Amino acid sequence: MAELIAPHGGLSEPVCCTVPAAEAADFVAAAASLPQVPVSTADLSSVYRFADGTLSPLTGPMDRAAYEQVLEESVVISNGKKYAWTIPIAFPVTSAVAKTIETGAQVALTNPAGEVVATLDVTDVYPWDKCGYLKSVYGTGRLDHPGADMVLKGDADKAYLVGGTIRALPQPKNSQFGKYVLTPREVRALLAETGWNAAVAFQTRNPLHRAHEYALVYGLEKLLKDGKNAGAVLNPLIGETKGDDVNAEIRMETYEKLIEERQFGDGDSDADLWTSRGEEVPDRVKLLGLDIKMFYGGPKEAVMHGIYRQNMGYTHIIIGRKHADAPFADGGAIWGDFDAQEIFNKLNGELLIQPVNVGFAAYYESMGRVDLMENHKDEKPVFISGKDVRATLQKGELVDERIMRPSTSRILAAAMKVG
Repeated sequence: MAELIAPHGGLSEPVCCTVPAAEAADFVAAAASLPQVPVSTADLSSVYRFADGTLSPLTGPMDRAAYEQVLEESVVISNGKKYAWTIPIAFPVTSAVAKTIETGAQVALTNPAGEVVATLDVTDVYPWDKCGYLKSVYGTGRLDHPGADMVLKGDADKAYLVGGTIRALPQPKNSQFGKYVLTPREVRALLAETGWNAAVAFQTRNPLHRAHEYALVYGLEKLLKDGKNAGAVLNPLIGETKGDDVNAEIRMETYEKLIEERQFGDGDSDADLWTSRGEEVPDRVKLLGLDIKMFYGGPKEAVMHGIYRQNMGYTHIIIGRKHADAPFADGGAIWGDFDAQEIFNKLNGELLIQPVNVGFAAYYESMGRVDLMENHKDEKPVFISGKDVRATLQKGELVDERIMRPSTSRILAAAMKVG
């Protein structure tokens, strides 16, 4: 079956800069004599995503001209045409390392353990204007937010950026959930096997509440009601996240349990739709992970989440309230609740994947299920603050079933219990 959507950048297939497994030993041996450039744990996933085509049409970290064009116009140029791209990606290095790198040279990229993971044919080494980057990506001059922390604290010692063309070894598989982390080519092949003519991805970095889960259900149901033979993929981001986010191993365990126990949409779906089809929501839901870091970039990161998924072969992506959101240190909002939906209406370059916009959702006693809040303007929903949810789990107790599935509660309570 033909693929559902072309990769980003007008390409006929995703970029592939991954070294074949049979050539890996020779590649490592040849790279051993090259100057070494260390890559952080957070940026290591970007190395592999350049190589496997998730960041198509890019073939490596951006040079200065491409980096600045993203900051100024939110586009990249591919074959003479503008394509949407909202967060520039290059590899930060220290001043000392920058002095050892020359344009035109080849260097070896190493992971935090000092092992060679890739080579980079260097096209540019340039100063990193951190404040300019932060102002453009996050849309604020304030620096008290997670995105700024990543740059000003996490990369405090790095003042330069390196651009070039990459060749990387295949990414090692995580022993717990590696089977769910596929390359764009592998995802495209899997989607082709389903027979679907549309596939909607659901991005998350958190364990799912029922309201989160409903966003996926709503998006799938909307495509089916629009006449598409559609499926949905729970596609959590499992790269580097903030220290207070639940780690990937635990999150993947919760997602896996939801899939195994066929809980998606249980009690919260359109019964008439599914009865008429002779199906249930879980018949059209799969689990796949995406290993790339979070930028906590709100609207601009929402666009990047769409780009990643288009390259993977998804035709649609669910964009909910506060997508990729993180507040200022004082709890104030950086962006409006639905800015991440509105940005898709004012892109400066082409993006083929389509957003499926979903509003706030919550559990309503009048229905005995989760529904969109816009349908219940005069009714108070069942609501528990994130702080209270965390406190409940830290006591080893289960969260109200109207808020979170018991299987998710049990896994989180076991992992988060204090004392």
